[in-house]
Amino acid sequence: MKRTGAGVLVLTAGIGAAAGFLVDQLLTSAGRPTFVPGVTLPVLLALLGVFVVVLALPIRRATRGGAGVARVDPFRALRIAMLAKASSIVGAAFAGFGGGLALFLVTRPVTPSVGSWGAVIATIVCGGLLVAAGLVAEHLCTIRKDDDDEHPGDPGPGFDAHSH
Repeated sequence: MKRTGAGVLVLTAGIGAAAGFLVDQLLTSAGRPTFVPGVTLPVLLALLGVFVVVLALPIRRATRGGAGVARVDPFRALRIAMLAKASSIVGAAFAGFGGGLALFLVTRPVTPSVGSWGAVIATIVCGGLLVAAGLVAEHLCTIRKDDDDEHPGDPGPGFDAHSH
């Protein structure tokens, strides 16, 4: 499994920002109030980040070895790593969405209420925390490469292609 790259996260955040801006633009053009994320959204994003890291910690302990540590179930480790990857992407999407909402609020001639700003900023921050937690959990789920692991077609250690 490849690690989550910065390009994917930036692209996802950009798409989220465009969606957030577009949602508020469409709501305003229809004469409706702008979208304000609920207070529970940032809380849930932060809790999800904590949950993902807590799930990854036993995998880290098992892969680093130690007395009395159980063997790593590779399928469990893969599921948690995929959850971590998905969490970082979802976090980037929500942080971008909140950024799009903030960008829309900044472009308005009327200053929005403090409550609107608080919810939007909390969504951006907690989305960023979810990205960080997902990346940390993904790192915790990586298994060290064994020295005896060889790739197909790899002649092995000590082989110099230029000397033959």
